[in-house]
Amino acid sequence: MADARFFNDEPFLDHEEGPDLLGHGQYAQHVISLLDRVRDQTETGVLALIGPWGSGKSSVLGKVTRRLRETGNGEGWLTAELNPWLYSDLESLTLALFSEIREALPNDERWSEARQKIGGFGQAISPLGKVTALFGLDSEGLLQEVSNRVSGDTSASAAKRKAEEALRKAGRPLLVVMDDLDRLTPEELLVVFKLVRLVGHLPGVYYLISFDERTLLDVLQRSELVGTSEPRARDFLEKIIQVRLDLPAFRERDADILVDRSLAAVLASHTLTLTPGEQQRLSEAYYRHLQARLRTPRAIKRFFGQADATLGQLAGNVDIVDFLLVTFLRTSEPRAYQLLWQHRAELTGTSIDLPSRRDERPEQQIDRWRTRLQNTGVAEQHLDGVISLLGMLFAPLRQALGYGANTQAIALRRGIGSIDYFDRYMVFGIPDDDLTEHTFDTALQQLADGTTEAEADELLLRLRDDTQRITRRIQYKRTAGSPLPVAALLKAAAQQYGRLTSAPQGVLGLFTADRAMDFLASDLLADLADTERPALLKTMADTPDGAILAIRTLQRVTARMATDSPDETQSQPTPGWISHARSLISSKIARHLAPAASRRAQELTEQETTLIWAWRHTAPEAAQAWINQRLDEAWTPLDLLAILLPPDRAPFPVIDNDTRQSLDALIGLEGLYHRLAPELDAPAPDPINPDEEHQQRILQALREHREGNIPSSS
Repeated sequence: MADARFFNDEPFLDHEEGPDLLGHGQYAQHVISLLDRVRDQTETGVLALIGPWGSGKSSVLGKVTRRLRETGNGEGWLTAELNPWLYSDLESLTLALFSEIREALPNDERWSEARQKIGGFGQAISPLGKVTALFGLDSEGLLQEVSNRVSGDTSASAAKRKAEEALRKAGRPLLVVMDDLDRLTPEELLVVFKLVRLVGHLPGVYYLISFDERTLLDVLQRSELVGTSEPRARDFLEKIIQVRLDLPAFRERDADILVDRSLAAVLASHTLTLTPGEQQRLSEAYYRHLQARLRTPRAIKRFFGQADATLGQLAGNVDIVDFLLVTFLRTSEPRAYQLLWQHRAELTGTSIDLPSRRDERPEQQIDRWRTRLQNTGVAEQHLDGVISLLGMLFAPLRQALGYGANTQAIALRRGIGSIDYFDRYMVFGIPDDDLTEHTFDTALQQLADGTTEAEADELLLRLRDDTQRITRRIQYKRTAGSPLPVAALLKAAAQQYGRLTSAPQGVLGLFTADRAMDFLASDLLADLADTERPALLKTMADTPDGAILAIRTLQRVTARMATDSPDETQSQPTPGWISHARSLISSKIARHLAPAASRRAQELTEQETTLIWAWRHTAPEAAQAWINQRLDEAWTPLDLLAILLPPDRAPFPVIDNDTRQSLDALIGLEGLYHRLAPELDAPAPDPINPDEEHQQRILQALREHREGNIPSSS
């Protein structure tokens, strides 16, 4: 909307050129008509426009002033505006008043006498130094003024009579507008009232002042003149003010209309629209929580002004409803808003619960948040609303409130309750370690097209260094049904697999980067047709690390198939694509392990040992044959076992049932016992170093298994 005005001094969408949403134009016309009636009955007076802070008093005053100026036509009202905030004492304020009155008078011959007499009255009642400051006298004018005061009739009463005669002769009314009197100190307020009621009581001069009555009464009760008595304060006001103008109530309907127009303006200025689901969520939040606190035009303008000012690059990168609710918290409860960052992990469900909270009941969690909010100054009547609003944003609180929560749905909409998007809401932009939605989508398209431009390069870099978040974001796209370049992503995952640098996440750091990649790859492979899978797995296995990922991916997919249809998989032969894929990957593994054949077993790399373990899943017969050939030619069984079962990874006991079954598939236990018979039958020597100690532990475990499973005669 072209008429959106969030940052001016007028209420949003309530200006002369736009629609009169709040009825201020109509009320301003009523004030002007009343001024004419007052003028017919008295030659001076004080009118007061009264309304709460933010209700639109300044807007009405502005409309009154503009319309009076536009319809002056030489005989109508003159206007002057005086800001009492600028002056700290009666003399300065008095002189400023007469300066403003004089400047408001037409600058022609008819008004020359009135201008002169008004200036003379102001000079007569003000110190010479302040006359110089406000009327801008130069040195010659200053000397002349001193001469006039010494030789002429400069008494205040005489000067006032002359000013009154001149104003009556001019015959045109003048309105002096003073806004926001409730923001003055008690002393300043009494100065203003003395000015308009006594000193400025001039024919044809009328005053239109505005204030919030409750605040003004509080100010008056802090003055020595009135004291702490509210009735006395009201009596004092009645002596000053002849006509009371109460600003019409800001109805619920008015607020809703202004909110609708403001929201539409924000969305239009950032080229956004709301989906039906977003409209429903925002409507629920507004009528349950926001409406009761957006009760003045200023509150509405302030809220949407903040939203417009901070949306910026977040448009399209966050959930717009969550953004508006967070903005509401930030503007209405800024200290409560600061709690979001302080308790980020708890709110996003990524914290490690303290022992004292593991068995915490939902009502205890709510009570803990209630205490936190109370400590930030949230008023008692707003506590339940703020907690419920937080429940709309964060799954843990929503669950504690008994509504249930879908954490994946929060992530899919890019809500603040997702750890992957939380920071965007708090820094009002995309952090350096994050990717915008546009960059992310562009990178995926480039991968699909087979191009290697900057966005795709950036995505692949983040896939390596921020694996968990990037894989989650790809999963969000997949869950949402967005088309993905599956083949390209699987190839990229295989290329990056051995170089992942992202730190472990989750409880006790168990969710590692390679696990995140494993899960993503298996899901992506499942999205391909059966006929496409073998060739893609073969391509993934072109590198040693890629071969490891290919095997793990194939294993997860086949295990999932078995879990999904246990009865069917038991009675049916292995699908042809799986057998084909295993054969292709096995050939790649044999090629990757070929260099290891010429080295000692102790010189196997971690990557090579991982490949050896993985080989048993694709072609255990080929793996057995290759290993036993190495054992026949150069490797010693105990050295190989010490590498395959390193001390820092060996289970306790060193060889449990699962490990024993894996060794049987990889090497063949019977053959292994035969090769190690001398060591197994001999008494265990005392180890002289940690390596020997570890080997002795392996031998002892094999002895126990052999004695339990192999007849002694063998």
